[in-house]
Amino acid sequence: MGKVYLVGAGPGDPDLITVKGAKIIGQSDVILYDRLVNEQLLEDYAPKQAELIYCGKRPDHHALKQEQINQLLWQYARQGKVVTRLKGGDPFIFGRGGEEALTLGKHQIPFEIVPGITSGSAAPAYAGIPLTHRQISSSVAFVSGVTRKGDTGEAYWEHLAKGAETLCIYMGVKNLPDICHYLIKYGRDATTPIAVIHYGTTQAQQTITGTLHTIATKAKHLKNPSMIIIGEVVRLREQIKWFEGLAYEASESPIAVIG
Repeated sequence: MGKVYLVGAGPGDPDLITVKGAKIIGQSDVILYDRLVNEQLLEDYAPKQAELIYCGKRPDHHALKQEQINQLLWQYARQGKVVTRLKGGDPFIFGRGGEEALTLGKHQIPFEIVPGITSGSAAPAYAGIPLTHRQISSSVAFVSGVTRKGDTGEAYWEHLAKGAETLCIYMGVKNLPDICHYLIKYGRDATTPIAVIHYGTTQAQQTITGTLHTIATKAKHLKNPSMIIIGEVVRLREQIKWFEGLAYEASESPIAVIG
């Protein structure tokens, strides 16, 4: 019997992989990796003989269905192999790692979870936005911009409009106009600051800021992967932003910085 490791690859910057995550990649026989995993990690750490299987998922297009991924994990492990499921960010934060772990448990496959740095905290940090601040925000919520089947988007955002002071929204760019509309409808001020961070922690990072009233127009050209940060802490970006200067120095052309 082999073993499966569900490893968080971090938010994009390959240097943000954990030490344990890098070690496990280096001892793997098989690596199933996602679209948002920086492939530099495979070049730097994966053994030359390791079998690499791409499991990338884009909206409306999956290289492999989740059921196929689950099956490959336990099948390879039963062949006595060390299997790494390499996932962008953290496997247990909108990474479907919980589903994979349940499948492995059902088939009595030994496994370990290796947390990673999630884009919900890393992207705003690279954009100069603290998610909490003693005088501004004492609560933060990580939420999905896509509701579950059967849920009404309006009820979902009504609940969140009255919740945490800072919202970190994954997979929300497509629904950004509706998100802003419902948050305003159910109590958030239209002037509440918001940031959209595209490809956070990478040289391609773009940060656009605005308000709930203006951001849908200002950021309409941005696609996934993007993190949306809503709350008064976004105002601190102008004083704290640090990454853009470093990225400019490290690249031949500057990254886009708007807002």
